[in-house]
Amino acid sequence: MAALLAGCGPNTPGTDTAPSAAANVPEPAAAPASEPVSPLQAAIAGEWRDPANVARDQWRHPQQTLEFFGIQPNMRVVEITPGGGWYTEILAPWLAPQGQLVAALIDPASSSSERARSYYSESNQKLRDKLAAQPQQYRKVELVEFSLTTPSFGTPASADAVLTFRNVHNWINAGAAPGMFKGFFEVLKPGGVLGVVEHRANSDVPEGDRSGYMSEQQVIALATAAGFVLDEKSEINANLADTKDHPNGVWSLPPGNRHDEADAAKYQAIGESDRMTLRFRKPAG
Repeated sequence: MAALLAGCGPNTPGTDTAPSAAANVPEPAAAPASEPVSPLQAAIAGEWRDPANVARDQWRHPQQTLEFFGIQPNMRVVEITPGGGWYTEILAPWLAPQGQLVAALIDPASSSSERARSYYSESNQKLRDKLAAQPQQYRKVELVEFSLTTPSFGTPASADAVLTFRNVHNWINAGAAPGMFKGFFEVLKPGGVLGVVEHRANSDVPEGDRSGYMSEQQVIALATAAGFVLDEKSEINANLADTKDHPNGVWSLPPGNRHDEADAAKYQAIGESDRMTLRFRKPAG
């Protein structure tokens, strides 16, 4: 404190010595403390993620979505039909230290369609190959196959959360939706969470609709019929620019991009589909 006063005050009486130039140099400002990175944020930023998947974060909002569903790193989480593993890339390394990710795959033999059996076989193998290629990130992932006709996702009351992303319309078209939601209810512990993200129609879609959209009420009806209670809705994954009247349904939009080349700019400007984000809970008692 004495040095500071000497540098800032008048000259000492009886001398003509100016204050030291060094004393007038301000102290460098302390660097602002960086925000701590949470384990979830670290997983989202992981270098193992496919760059094409990272580019979709702006539409899929993984951090906000998983936080809304209340997922914690010590949970046992069942991800239903993870496809190419978009969310698996985040969930697996995040849950590995304390929790468990279960990837639930459709047993190809449970489909009555040869085309579907081939698709499920190829898709399942691609995911297995992806996990095997990076054991450091995916070594703890538990893979289970379930039947579309009698779906079971593990020991009853063994999971803390079940998550499904943009799948419900497929189960509706396959006639499997009621059984799927029943299976979710059975595998969850009392108080467990079902998190659903789905392409959102403005109103109920008719039976046989192939647009990929469904109304919130249709999804809520399926869940409540299985015993779930709607906990909360979120607009995290909403997109008001989606007019929902595209020739090839949701697949006209990115990342499907099933449209005429002349319409590329139009669909890129819209972005990905408008999506509902719903959190259900299995009653605790």
